[in-house]
Order: sequence, then C-alpha cells, then structure tokens
Amino acid sequence: MRQQPNPSSPVRRSLCALTAFAALIGSSSAFAQTYPTRPVTMVVGAAAGGTTDIAGRMLADPLGKALGHSVIVDNKSGASGVIAAVQVKRAEPDGQTLLMQYSGYHVISPHVVKQKQWAPEDLRAVANVLSAPQVVVVRADVPVKTMAELIAYAKAHPGKLTFASSGPGSLQHVTGAMLEQQAGIRITHIPYKGTGPALQDLLGGQVDMTFGTPPPFMPFIQSGKLRAIAVTGKTRVASLPGVPTAAEVGLPNLDATSWFAVFAPAKTPQPVIDRLNAEISKIVATPAFQQKAAELGATADYMNAKQLDEFSKAEFVRWGKVVEAAKIEAE
Repeated sequence: MRQQPNPSSPVRRSLCALTAFAALIGSSSAFAQTYPTRPVTMVVGAAAGGTTDIAGRMLADPLGKALGHSVIVDNKSGASGVIAAVQVKRAEPDGQTLLMQYSGYHVISPHVVKQKQWAPEDLRAVANVLSAPQVVVVRADVPVKTMAELIAYAKAHPGKLTFASSGPGSLQHVTGAMLEQQAGIRITHIPYKGTGPALQDLLGGQVDMTFGTPPPFMPFIQSGKLRAIAVTGKTRVASLPGVPTAAEVGLPNLDATSWFAVFAPAKTPQPVIDRLNAEISKIVATPAFQQKAAELGATADYMNAKQLDEFSKAEFVRWGKVVEAAKIEAE
C-alpha cells in the first residue's frame, strides 16, 4: 500500500505554502482586473482651497474617468493631517480609499504630534503628482516690499508680525521657524486647520503673512491683495518671475519645497498599486495637467511607488533633523 505523506512533514508544509501563495497571487491579480468596484474616496487632510485640496481635485476627475468609477474628494482637515491619515490607515486595503498627502503632514507632523495615532509605515506609497516651492507672502498693506524690509521691520518690532500656517508642525510652521533662526528675528505663529482658513484670515487682516505653495495665492498675488517677496526653492517660479529666491536675498538655507502624493493603506495589494500608477503616470504627463500645474506655480512631478517610497523616507529623516534643531513642538 502506498504510504501517504506526513501532514506535518517539511515537504507537505512547503507544498501547502506554495499552493496558498499561488492562490493569493491569482486572487490579487483577478481583484486588480476588477478594481475598482465602486467610487473611490480620496481623503484630503486639508480644508478646501489649499494646494493639497487643489492637487486632489486636479487628479480626481481624470483618474475617475480612467478607472471607470468616480473619485470623490473627502476633506478631513485638522490635527496636522492626523485625522485624514488615521482614516486611510484604518480603511480596507482594497484601493477604494486613498490619501492625497501633503509632505509637511507626512514627514514633519509625525515628529511633533505627541499622540502617535499613525506613522508613515501605516501607509503605502502610490505616486507623487505635484511639487512646489513655498513663497513668502505678505498682505498688501503690510509695510514691507522685500525680504530685507521684512527682516528690518521684524527686528524693529519683535513679535509684532504674525504668520499663519496650515497647522502646528506643518511645513509653513517649520519654515517660519527657519526664517526666525536664519534672519535673527521673532515673528508670531498663528496655526489654522488648513491653508484655506489661513488664507481667509490673511486676506481679512487677522494675520500679516504666511508661507505656502503658490497655487492658492496666485489669484490674490495677481490682483495685488497679496505680495510675494521670496521663493524658498532653489530656483525662481515661472509664474512669479520677478520674485527672488531666498538665496538671492541672503538666506541660502531657507530651502523648503512641498510635494503632494497619493498613498494607500499599508496592505493594499501590489496589482492595485500598479494599476493606480499606470493611470496616474499618464494623467500627470498630459499637457492639460502640466499646464494647470504651471499656472498655479507648481510642477507636475511624477514619481512611481518605489521612487516615492524611497524619497519620502529620506525626507522624513531630513525634516526630522530640522524639527529637532528648530525645537518645534505641537501646540
């Protein structure tokens, strides 16, 4: 009589493992072919009107058309991006819930928020879509027209100038702290729940200045309600050719560029990540997307999942050092 294999034998266990693995791969591939099965939710960790929201809406419509189901933008602002990140972290890892993430929330907030409700490893990189340097913007009635004048005014009136940010620990907050350190001045930080509310109060006269990516500010810079006095990137912005870089005005280390990227829950299957990458890469490469980005003072800047993963991890380390040096804490 033929002897049956021992169920606990190494050979039998290996065969079972291989069978299970093959079944998993097959089911993942089949799942990706039918993905998505319903409208996709793109959670945005900022209020309407900011660059993160704009990036989400620029991508949502063409991505929905490419996937065959609408992509719905869901703004969940507050807590320095924690609310949005936790929602996506806890979502089913099926690609039906995505996060349009702002770099400041991804690589700075985890260093300063005391209650660790999420970490970057709770999310899986999908693709980067936009990047943009920050601009230093003042209200038109603030009596400064250049960075030199702003520094002189701040030194003459310590703490009088107020600057808005999209929240404690945001890139704007850290950039303000960097400016204070490098220029030897003191300005007062006023945090908001997103760039939209911060911009509203800036225009309303409740705060004097802010730092941020150009898109939400461009209409008001063009109308004269706001004045851009410096760019924090290494090069000038094409849509703001007359605005010098921080290096040009004597602050070479004031370098802060934001990026806006799509993330998914950590265990999202690779075939779904691949499908999203394929569609997003085509969208970001279109003349319409690139032109819209340029008009807003940003750059269509695609990175695939692997590139984004490596880049975001390096950025997390870099900005952690900045936060530590600036002694930034959540307020």
